[in-house]
Amino acid sequence: MIWLVGSGPMSVDYAKILEAQNRDYLVIGRGKASAEEFTNKTSKEVVLGGLEAFLKTTTERPEAAIVSVGVAQLYSTTLKLIENGVKRILVEKPGGTTLAELNTLQQQSIEYGCDVFIAYNRRFFASVIALREKLKAEGGVTSFNFELTEWAHVIEKLDKPKDVLSKWFLANSTHVADLAFYLGGQPKEMASFVTGGLNWHPTSSIFSGAGVSESGALFNYTANWESAGRWWVEVLTKENRYILKPMESLLVQKRGTIPQFSVEIDDSLDKEFKPGLYKQLVMFLNGEVANLCTLEEQCQMYSFYKKMANYTE
Repeated sequence: MIWLVGSGPMSVDYAKILEAQNRDYLVIGRGKASAEEFTNKTSKEVVLGGLEAFLKTTTERPEAAIVSVGVAQLYSTTLKLIENGVKRILVEKPGGTTLAELNTLQQQSIEYGCDVFIAYNRRFFASVIALREKLKAEGGVTSFNFELTEWAHVIEKLDKPKDVLSKWFLANSTHVADLAFYLGGQPKEMASFVTGGLNWHPTSSIFSGAGVSESGALFNYTANWESAGRWWVEVLTKENRYILKPMESLLVQKRGTIPQFSVEIDDSLDKEFKPGLYKQLVMFLNGEVANLCTLEEQCQMYSFYKKMANYTE
């Protein structure tokens, strides 16, 4: 039995995959409106009342839990599951919105013997899986670049808590940063610069930085939330430049040439389900977790994300 905690749009995507895999699962929700919408889209009933109330009604524990609640509730929900004996958890990014929250989850997961993974589904795009094979064949990454511009005019209209919007770099932009560092290696040294600020994200709105990864690859990044842009990642080897723009596709520019060509990938699962989610969930449920983001890794990366976004905590 799998517990799917949360009944919002992301949970609908998880449910589609659990159904496709013929998994036995239980959905635990809080709000009536989102639960009804979930049932309309999936034909699956939701246990209402929230996780805390549900835990009082049962002594059974799942083989694994998926935490797909709002960003503001990720930490408290995951902590509750850990402290109530759940041994394997996949929690939506970023897992927590402060280093203190992430450290607490890490400490409690060790104490209770629970394995916790952060769901960065872009690691499992067909384009990324194909790219990793090519990087391995070509001797690894020598440098990489990425952009994590957010569309401020869209985000400022979202119905999100103020605390979540003020940490939007962590809550959303780390999708790009995580993927870039997953491909090129975690930062070893990094210089970061920020200017600007928005009403909902006061610490920064224009970002730039560069560094060297633990694998020895040089990297740089940029973002301007006050102008135009999009997410993308470029990864270079001694032979080729690979471009994820959009990240669901893969382009290659061969050394000594100008044209960029599409790399053929099997992205059938990414078209049928939310991109990357199917393979991420299969890996998690099957215990094949080498490519998942561990809670320990997220704790290590937080200091870099904090620096990139100019956060104080």
